[in-house]
Amino acid sequence: MKFGRFGSNSAQDGVADDYNDPPRPFIEHLLELRTCVVRCFLAWFGCLVLIAPFSPKITAWLIEPANKDMAMVQGLTWTTGLDILLKIMLWGGTALSLPALFFFILRFIFPGLKRSERSIIVFCLGGSTVLFLGGVWMAYAQTLQIAFQVLQKINNWMGIKVEILKIEDHISIVMKTIIAFGIAFQVPLIILVLGWLGVLSSDWLRKKRRIAIVLTFAMAMVLTPPDPVSQIIMAVPMCLLYEVCILVIRVREMTKRKKRDEKYEEPEKS
Repeated sequence: MKFGRFGSNSAQDGVADDYNDPPRPFIEHLLELRTCVVRCFLAWFGCLVLIAPFSPKITAWLIEPANKDMAMVQGLTWTTGLDILLKIMLWGGTALSLPALFFFILRFIFPGLKRSERSIIVFCLGGSTVLFLGGVWMAYAQTLQIAFQVLQKINNWMGIKVEILKIEDHISIVMKTIIAFGIAFQVPLIILVLGWLGVLSSDWLRKKRRIAIVLTFAMAMVLTPPDPVSQIIMAVPMCLLYEVCILVIRVREMTKRKKRDEKYEEPEKS
């Protein structure tokens, strides 16, 4: 017996349509899955190796926010360089390999999806990349500098001089903040996709607005450095994006309702 991509029978035996790829033996799908996994691993490992020569420049880029606050970042152990190199290879290589990973995964999934679903996934990939880069920029260019300045002022007010920072701790804070912002900015995209598919409605999102705002500030409190300014910098754009999602979903609902009404009116006119 032959099955479609997800184990469902083809709409027409032996014929591919918009809902099913050409029927193939189950073992062939397993071989394709194995090929997909191998390609993903090779792409990920290759990006880890590829980013290694750029680790010194990336390290200087990560240290830069602390230098603007007149703090000296130094390593205190012999293994500091190796630790930083492995962190940059792991996190940087993974981020660099994401487009290739998505490409191989979607290449395996696409034949089992409808055209509308493929369009949604392509839109999600583009939107996710833009939002992730926007979150990274906001974390690096705005949040980290303000957070370090606020923390340094608190230290000065407390009479504590912080002139030397342990590089491992500093880079961990910077990388966690950047990744946290990039991931947090994916939430509006998830809401938008769920609304586009009809899982969430604009009316429901409006009713849950207050809860969403509270959850947004709670998430910002957990993901950002321990100062209120950086929390506000994350939470406010997230709340604005939430409102944009409501507007876009509302327009989508109105368009679908209009098309449905026109479809019902056509038989009456004829």
